[in-house]
Amino acid sequence: MFAGIIIIAANSGGAFSPIGDVTTIMLWINGNVTTGGIIPELLLPAIISMLVPTFLVSLSLKGDTKKMNSEESASHNHPAATIISQGERYLLFFLGVGSLIFVPIFKSITHLPPFIGVLFGLSILWIVTEILYKHKHQVDESRKARITHILSRIDTSTILFFLGILMAVAALQEVGILRGFSQFLDKEVGNYYIINIIIGILSSVVDNVPLVAGAMGMYTIDPSSLYFAQDGIFWIFLAYCAGVGGSILIIGSAAGVVVMGLEKINFIWYLKKISWVALLGYLAGAGVYILEMTYLFPAPQLP
Repeated sequence: MFAGIIIIAANSGGAFSPIGDVTTIMLWINGNVTTGGIIPELLLPAIISMLVPTFLVSLSLKGDTKKMNSEESASHNHPAATIISQGERYLLFFLGVGSLIFVPIFKSITHLPPFIGVLFGLSILWIVTEILYKHKHQVDESRKARITHILSRIDTSTILFFLGILMAVAALQEVGILRGFSQFLDKEVGNYYIINIIIGILSSVVDNVPLVAGAMGMYTIDPSSLYFAQDGIFWIFLAYCAGVGGSILIIGSAAGVVVMGLEKINFIWYLKKISWVALLGYLAGAGVYILEMTYLFPAPQLP
């Protein structure tokens, strides 16, 4: 049950940040959303989408949990814990988190591509780790977690997977299939809130990256449209639905797949115990966003 809530929390937490999820990164880099637009509008819906399932699951939990003591947790320590001190670990942790937070700030100030900010943060971490290891002559070189060693372990297959998806979506866009599908949705559904909710539910079955890439191919940024302008209702709500919707099924997000492997959770158990609360949380957060846009923070009409 705890692992199921962790999946929901991870997906909800990434939905309101431009660097919190692959789909929000795609929308942010393409200029569909900005940091100042997505965080204020999606913070409350994302929190609601996590709190509702957590509350519902807590009603079924009984008894007390055993807190792991320091002796037990020490058995799970990484070998690097014996190489660097606790203060140095804190330094690297906050430096790494700070580098990630710095990326949106860097883009908004310089208007340069975000990857330059990421590389800048990586270079700072690289310099600091080299300085730390320079004074540890007694440690064997093979045990030092240098940046060069970490870069050699990059999951190239995943990068190629995303590249293949984006190329396939670009091909569909080029031949006009995505445009035709968007016209079909506009005619048969019409309501962009419902379209995004459907996309979110589909993201629990199909990977959310091709769904978001397809939506970006079906619709373009239109400054004259309330829904499709930068930070428009459609793009912001798409970020929420694609991110949080992956929690409905355990195979719908990277967090779910990882937990499924680590905790040996099977698909049927998650479907019975967690999926329904994840769906309620997803719909509750979506409802909060619609209320925000309709009553609390009505968007001004664009000329």
